[in-house]
Amino acid sequence: MMIRKPLLASVFVAPAVAAAAFVAPALAQQIAPAPVVTPTAAAPGDAGLSVTVSDDSAWVSLGIDIPGFATNADVPTAASAGSTAQLGRAIAEVITGDLKNNGLFKPVGPDQLPGVPFIQVTQPDFPAWSARGAEMLVHGSVQAAGNGTLTITCILYDASLHQQLVKASWEMTPADWRRSAHKCADTVYARLSGESPFFDSRIAYIAETGPKNHRMKRLAIMDSDGANHRFITTGQAMALTPRFSPDYKSILYLSYLNGSPRIYVYNVETASQRLVAETRNPTFAPRWSPDGRSILYSMAIAGNTNIYRVSATGGTSQQLTDTPGINIGGSFSPDGKKIVFESDRSGSQQIYVMNADGTDQHRISFFGGKSATPEWSPRGDQIAFTHIAGNLRIAVMSVEGGHFRNLTDSWQDEAPTWAPNGRIIQFFRTEKGSGKSTVWQVDLTGRNERRLPTPVDGSDPAWGPIRE
Repeated sequence: MMIRKPLLASVFVAPAVAAAAFVAPALAQQIAPAPVVTPTAAAPGDAGLSVTVSDDSAWVSLGIDIPGFATNADVPTAASAGSTAQLGRAIAEVITGDLKNNGLFKPVGPDQLPGVPFIQVTQPDFPAWSARGAEMLVHGSVQAAGNGTLTITCILYDASLHQQLVKASWEMTPADWRRSAHKCADTVYARLSGESPFFDSRIAYIAETGPKNHRMKRLAIMDSDGANHRFITTGQAMALTPRFSPDYKSILYLSYLNGSPRIYVYNVETASQRLVAETRNPTFAPRWSPDGRSILYSMAIAGNTNIYRVSATGGTSQQLTDTPGINIGGSFSPDGKKIVFESDRSGSQQIYVMNADGTDQHRISFFGGKSATPEWSPRGDQIAFTHIAGNLRIAVMSVEGGHFRNLTDSWQDEAPTWAPNGRIIQFFRTEKGSGKSTVWQVDLTGRNERRLPTPVDGSDPAWGPIRE
């Protein structure tokens, strides 16, 4: 896809970092207050509303009208969504869904709004939109080029101030039309929230089918909203704990064939894979380093499980932990200098941090219950993990172990993974009794929880970085 740079303002991009482990119930804990979001004044010379995320304020629902994108000529396209006019409506629907699902905005989509003539894309009828109660307005257009590509334009206006806030344009093939919608949603989200975007990203997960005692587990990928779903592996070998590489070209995952564990890197572009490591012992949770040059994994030998580091191209592994019991998990800090992991060396599962070379190992979780499957935020400021205290809940804490908060309160929620902007956490939920597993998301307030649609049961989700 060819992408033109935004014409006004910039879209923030955050790096992303690359957990299934053993969990068991313990004692119940109290849920601390959740962080929230409030509107703030725009910076001098920067018209319009800005929204800042903080830990001691309150979420707001900002009304945004998103009519169907207009076209200068309604012509057929090679896209499954149809002509340029039909694409314009479909793009607006995807943008509406993206902004609605993140919980910060309250958009009104094309189904509830009048159409917009092409000339009004750049010259909105502000009084008419203000009369409808619009605070913000997203206009856009879809234009077909002679070479078969499309030009998608997205403009955000402050309806009350009658001002353009940001404008961006992308040139792409018709097959990539959904990416333009996600990028427009990213542009709007970044401009109004001041946060890095995350809609134009993909998710890998384990697709599960079959009875509980004989589950088929396949590697699958999809867009951040569940669209463009496809299975990667056939299910002949069990696939577990996938993670996208920092450059998005590959997926790291663990495979068990006839009881033999193997760590593979699957190339998404070429649909080929290569073996990184094959062990004769139980192996768990491979994870990328932020630079993509090395891989962490855990391996059990003679009753003890320790964390190892190996080059992404394979070779001799370096052992990083050496204590009795279970050391497992492993997630790098965004700068690659530290690793967070879980260990039962104190007598129960708890969260520890060490330097990337294995030195200075120290415990950071001291709030009761057990703690497992830690994942470092791509922002570097928090660690998400599974809190085991009666039920299994998704929780977060600071990198020093303070400011502990449960975000969910279901029977069994586990294996958190961060959105590229570090503001939404994805996890999987297991239903009591049926054992059915589903993929869910929750924001850092803990108030906006939603299920992500998948064609079959899903576990071990992994959110990839923002796409270029």
